[in-house]
Amino acid sequence: MKPTGPIPADFVPARGQLLIGGARAEALVARAGDTPLFVYDMAVVERRVARFRAAFPSIDLHYALKANPFVELVKRIAPMVDGVDIASMGEAWVALGAGVTPDCLSFAGPGKRDSELEVAIGQGVPINLESEGEAERVLAIGNRLGRTPKLAVRVNPDFELRGSGMRMGGGAKPFGVDAERVPALVRRIVEAGAEFRGFHIFAGSQSLDTEAIIEAQAATIALAARLSEAAGVEPKRLNLGGGFGIPHFGGEAPLDVERIGAALEAGYAGRPAVLRETGFCLELGRWLVGECGVYLTRIVDRKESGGQTFLIVDGGLHHQLAASGNFGTVVRRNYPIAVAEKFGAEPDETVNVCGCLCTPLDRLGDQVALPRAGVGDLIAIFLAGAYGASASPSAFLGHGPARELVV
Repeated sequence: MKPTGPIPADFVPARGQLLIGGARAEALVARAGDTPLFVYDMAVVERRVARFRAAFPSIDLHYALKANPFVELVKRIAPMVDGVDIASMGEAWVALGAGVTPDCLSFAGPGKRDSELEVAIGQGVPINLESEGEAERVLAIGNRLGRTPKLAVRVNPDFELRGSGMRMGGGAKPFGVDAERVPALVRRIVEAGAEFRGFHIFAGSQSLDTEAIIEAQAATIALAARLSEAAGVEPKRLNLGGGFGIPHFGGEAPLDVERIGAALEAGYAGRPAVLRETGFCLELGRWLVGECGVYLTRIVDRKESGGQTFLIVDGGLHHQLAASGNFGTVVRRNYPIAVAEKFGAEPDETVNVCGCLCTPLDRLGDQVALPRAGVGDLIAIFLAGAYGASASPSAFLGHGPARELVV
């Protein structure tokens, strides 16, 4: 038997049933029409937003759309947050369609095409510049259109977020402009007549180290102050990135968000004079929506092989690549998993939960302890609210996309 991650505390057994948004899993499948199905419980998101507001009263909250761009979910999140961070014009259209105003977007990404930049400038979407070359293209497009671009500079900081699952800063990176070159670029932007919005400084993601995040945020404020003084500007906004992780695997503990909030609030109150008129924001994706989602997939076969039991389900890595261990993890470990109609019951067997694809990589549960389940039962994979449907190869082998439902 191998351990699984902790089931989010938002989900508790109700007479042996898994309830999502107050409804039984089978009822939600009936409403959606079939499995596989992603279900997103907005009450979970609302609690995360309320917790953020209490811990960070002076800091704006941005939603990182890459975590989950499902339009019905974005429509519900948009009124709760102060901005939305996007990484393509495709994501921009989702956000705009959900009611987000162009000025509340920020467009990041190292490979923006001229066609995307032209639309962003025309729509008035602020752009996070990733290089001097991109800056020159943006300025030329703005001149041609007769529009003033709204520009921030994404900084590749001279430090990284310790313990992060994915390091986005420090050393040679495709993201952002190396810190020592930023002041010259800012001066170029201002001299060209563009509207300078500020800095985007993001050191890493999926961290569960409270002290490391506090340390990185303090270093980010100090770096932003040094860059501002060197460039001779007072930025309107400092985007400190995100990096807030959630526990996925056995033995992991959640962040102390309140402690992070207290430290950042103190840093904001005592910020250097050059940042006195600067608004701070955090862009969060996984921490806001990751735990709201449950992936429901139905068992279509139960078989024995080599002394092990295999539960074959109608979903798999083509919808939940991360849960299969194929989305950035070095050692495959089990996401939290349950039998929906026996939720909370004691396990009585050890099984492998495998998807419907013709590859040994398609394994959603590796030697996990579950109550006995058979053909027709629903398996629930938790932490499905972020980097699930849109981060998985849904076209692989032609099985098609999963359904999605907001409750």
